[in-house]
Amino acid sequence: MSTNATQSLSPNQRAWARFKRNRLGTWSLWIMLSLLLVSALAELVSNDRPLLAHYQGQTYVPMLSNPPETQFGGDFSTPTDWKDPFITEQFAKPGNWTLLTLNPHSANSMDYFSKFPSPSAPSAQNWLGTDANGRDMLARLLYGFRVSLLFALALTAVGTALGMAMGALQGYFGGRTDLVTQRLIEIWSSIPELYLLIIFASIFEPSLLLLLVLLSVFGWIGLSDYVRAEFLRNRQLEFVKAARALGLSNARIIWRHVLPNSLTPVITFLPFRMSSAILSLVALDFLGLGVPASVPSLGDLVRQGKANLDAWWIIVPTFVVLVVSMLLLTFIGDALRDAFDTRKS
Repeated sequence: MSTNATQSLSPNQRAWARFKRNRLGTWSLWIMLSLLLVSALAELVSNDRPLLAHYQGQTYVPMLSNPPETQFGGDFSTPTDWKDPFITEQFAKPGNWTLLTLNPHSANSMDYFSKFPSPSAPSAQNWLGTDANGRDMLARLLYGFRVSLLFALALTAVGTALGMAMGALQGYFGGRTDLVTQRLIEIWSSIPELYLLIIFASIFEPSLLLLLVLLSVFGWIGLSDYVRAEFLRNRQLEFVKAARALGLSNARIIWRHVLPNSLTPVITFLPFRMSSAILSLVALDFLGLGVPASVPSLGDLVRQGKANLDAWWIIVPTFVVLVVSMLLLTFIGDALRDAFDTRKS
């Protein structure tokens, strides 16, 4: 791109152009977005219920509403178990058919008719084997990755919003407000976070919402320091003094003038905060302080891999998923850091 064309671009457009020049970061971003899309559509990729089922002239959508097995010649009015040999035989008859997903297993489904003990090695029925409870490893990884990624996005969003608010409050007003808030933050950061998690886990039933709240009230502290430094620097610039002289309110000056020019550390730290959130959830699940057992979790698979060292198909794929996720987020973060570095042409 020529020098004149580059100068005609806005700062954000120049940053995006610098980001695209980093091939590793660009490819990592597209791969991460693709993985996020696949995991968001996990029910269409890995599900123990068929997408469609045709039986005696009628078509069903079991993925949305699982009919009772009496609809297919069974004896009980319970939801249909599509792994039941009787149901399989019924749909093997002429005129009946099912449209299965690519991987016919869900995260919590167990094949009670399997002939192999759990955990079982990879096979034609379970491409990555099963875990210690007989659940399909590929489905657990897919759904567990989605839970980890969505939790990381939520925790990053909440922590970033809190960190920006506190950093803006300190940096813009400064003086006594900054001094008092800094002392309060030091007191708050001295609270042992792990002990607090253990106490709450013993009182309340573990859930993603509880973990999100507990980790959010501590996760904003590191970011607020960078936002505070940016606000302390930008509040002395000429356009801010001019806006104050024109009588604009503090809220309007912060929102329209100071904040947009203080977002560089916020944006560059987003991928690293996401990777930290994923590792935090994995660590808590490994310690038994995370999500309930019914929620697919990468940390639970790590714990199972530790307890079943002979079942390599549990720990190896889980390790690969974690390493690839961390590497992609790191490459994206490095590319963002270079893109917003004004010293780079």
